[in-house]
Amino acid sequence: MDLEKFEVVHGILLASAGLPRSLFRQLHSKLTNEIFDAGNCFEIEPCEDGRQRRLLLTSDALPKESQVFLVDHAWSFRLTEARKQLETVDGLAKRMATLMCVVDEAEEDDGESETEEPLNAEAVVENAKRKAQEDATTVKWLEFDNLEVTDDKLRSLDLSTRFADLVGLSLWGTRVESLDALLEGIRGLSALRALWINNTPLDDKLGNVAKDAIVKALPSLELYNRHFTKSCTSWAVGFCAGVYGPENPVQSSDLSRPLQKVTDLDLSDRTLLELDPKVLSPLEIPELTSLNIKENPVNQSSASLLEILRSFKSLVSLQVDIPGPLGNSALEIAKALPDLRSINGVEVDLILKKGMEILDSDLKPRLPTWSPGEPLVDRVLKAMWHYVMTYRLADEEKLDETPVWYVMDELGSALRHSDVPNFRVAPFMYLPDGTLNSAISYSLLWPVKNVIKGEECTRDYLCGIGEDKQRSARLTAWFHTPTTFFAEAYSSFQKRLASAASEVKKVSTEGTGTKSILPSNGRPLSVFSDIPYVQDFLRRPEFVLTDKPSEADVLWTSAQIDEDFIKAAGIRPDQYVNQFPFESCLVMKHHLAQTMQQAYGSPPWLQPTYDMERDLAALIGDYLHRERSKQNNLWIVKPWNMARTIDTTVTSNLPQLIRLVETGPKIGQKYIDPPATFQGRKFDLRYIVLLRSVQPLEVFLCDVFWARFSNNKYTTEESSLTEYETHFTVMNYGRQMNHVNTHDFVPEFEREHNVRWKDIHEKVKLTLRKVFEAPGLVHPEMQSARARAMYGVDLMLDDNFEPKLLEVTYCPDCARACKYDVRKVVGDGGVMRGKDFVNSVFGCLFLNEETNMQRL
Repeated sequence: MDLEKFEVVHGILLASAGLPRSLFRQLHSKLTNEIFDAGNCFEIEPCEDGRQRRLLLTSDALPKESQVFLVDHAWSFRLTEARKQLETVDGLAKRMATLMCVVDEAEEDDGESETEEPLNAEAVVENAKRKAQEDATTVKWLEFDNLEVTDDKLRSLDLSTRFADLVGLSLWGTRVESLDALLEGIRGLSALRALWINNTPLDDKLGNVAKDAIVKALPSLELYNRHFTKSCTSWAVGFCAGVYGPENPVQSSDLSRPLQKVTDLDLSDRTLLELDPKVLSPLEIPELTSLNIKENPVNQSSASLLEILRSFKSLVSLQVDIPGPLGNSALEIAKALPDLRSINGVEVDLILKKGMEILDSDLKPRLPTWSPGEPLVDRVLKAMWHYVMTYRLADEEKLDETPVWYVMDELGSALRHSDVPNFRVAPFMYLPDGTLNSAISYSLLWPVKNVIKGEECTRDYLCGIGEDKQRSARLTAWFHTPTTFFAEAYSSFQKRLASAASEVKKVSTEGTGTKSILPSNGRPLSVFSDIPYVQDFLRRPEFVLTDKPSEADVLWTSAQIDEDFIKAAGIRPDQYVNQFPFESCLVMKHHLAQTMQQAYGSPPWLQPTYDMERDLAALIGDYLHRERSKQNNLWIVKPWNMARTIDTTVTSNLPQLIRLVETGPKIGQKYIDPPATFQGRKFDLRYIVLLRSVQPLEVFLCDVFWARFSNNKYTTEESSLTEYETHFTVMNYGRQMNHVNTHDFVPEFEREHNVRWKDIHEKVKLTLRKVFEAPGLVHPEMQSARARAMYGVDLMLDDNFEPKLLEVTYCPDCARACKYDVRKVVGDGGVMRGKDFVNSVFGCLFLNEETNMQRL
């Protein structure tokens, strides 16, 4: 298609992407000719000790909005299919694990070097001796990383006798586990300045105890497991700057100032207690322009620290913790160090202009972790929440019910976050023939600032999202936000619940309640309904069906009775309807939780529940509190207003929990674990409740209920959490149903668990009464003299057989009840036929009969 047609077909997509119009022609050309030229302009390099990757511009300067690049999607999936794809698509798990930096070197090699002779400790020693002889020097550096060096092997190497001039020694990942063996092996190495024993049994077991003993035994040691010791000198700084290392362990004799050419210095996470001028001196590093001192417990005064930093006349870029040693404010630092051009990657001019106090980019990245031997699939499923993005497909008729998640290719995934990014990324669906059938998904990448060669390329992970949309809380999916932020939010939320619980509320008892609406002259009530089951089964002589809404006494409809419906149907004020005003306070999940919390605080039959659109920080605070106290931390995330468990997820992964808000408004609710099970399977209970009046409360429970079962045995194994048929019970939409008749379920359940169902039923009735009392306590506007309604209420039992409220649904069609002859399991235990159910409902609501109904 030509450019003009391209813009017409893709107009909405281009507008939503935010791509400047000046780049439309270039984008059209690249899509039409399949030009993927980003690899010519960028380079990916590891960072964060190999646990992340970042993207650098390698071409000449790239002006703002001068280029648009196509970024491919390496993996697209529905969440329920993610594990299956990783397990079955050849090479996918390996590629994703590599992209997400959750593979180690041995796994990356993938057996390619199997023919090579494995390196051992003796080989390392011999290679070092050979090189030392060639250089006419002595061995000064030995690295035994990941080799089979045991306590006995370390002793046999006799390092202190054979290599007295040793400056650097790495035992990272070896099998050394005895402190005595290590001390024996290193004692006498008086020149040793750097030692690594990370990831060894010894370090895992003794930690700081081993450190204290080692530092005491080695008075010249400056670096221990990457951290500076109290004996550190400018040599340690030189090591961080790349001046010293395995190839050049000590200062060359012809260099009087070896650090004089250093411009960039990263001293982050080195356990610096102070910036000592003897160690970090402008005389030694006169050309220093960029300094990173983040993640250090610096305890010297801010005044002293500022004085040292001002002495570096070339320093223009600083990275430091905020709040931290220089104060609590980025704005304060910018004013105190006026020569700086950027603080934590943010331009000082912008900090001053916007009065920025704390920068989101101050936060420590939440890097993926994994256990040795953990399958690649499991690693990817945990780590992918640092990388995935999402969109929903839609056409002119409807929006897709479940979102698509995707991972950009290696180049796109290397774009790290910045509050002031120099690039923007947006998903884009290319439609070569103008229809969704031909759709190809890409991401578009273009510069939003002038970018120079060698500069890191960044994007804003939450583009356009400010604190009004919980930006700080949502960034916690990628960064370690200070826990005090969430502890305060959680505490405030709990106080709000406690305050609601302490308030004395009473439902109004004014009025005499409802009466039968049957006319005194004996005329039958005319009923309009668009529901087949009502049309087929309502046969009582007190009611007559009509197809004209304006002539009906009762409108029983599945449509929402709003202003448009009222106008179109010609509804009169004296007509009765099957919907209460403001019943959304019950039938929308977030409103239901808020109604119960406003009425009762935190009732035992409601799981901890958070509206993630407003209380995400409190939810995270709850999660972190449970994590610290080693409590169960499994959560279920549900859309506000979708049925049949659509877009509902079970997870214990905090980044996933947070990022699920991106697919629409959700509630986060503590998962009921463990639940009561039936023959090993999870189940819930659907009750039908009839509401005649909110104030005074008149509510009735049908004598029947339905138990719904999962198909698989219940488990919370990580691999099961995406299995619909393990964790959900609604199987009557295209899935196999293992239905159990109610009158069979109850006695079997009683035998299996040695309980009386009538005791459980009494608890259920009390719970349901409380649920329908709540609107009268906090939402009296739901009351209407002309409303009668039927609701489906879903409950679950925990392993103590206590009922837990799941949801309340507007339930007008009685469909399930009409399909079966249902034996009543409470009351007289008789049978109620489906067609009788409809007549009983209408009799209760409009004639005030209570046959087959229990008043709550």
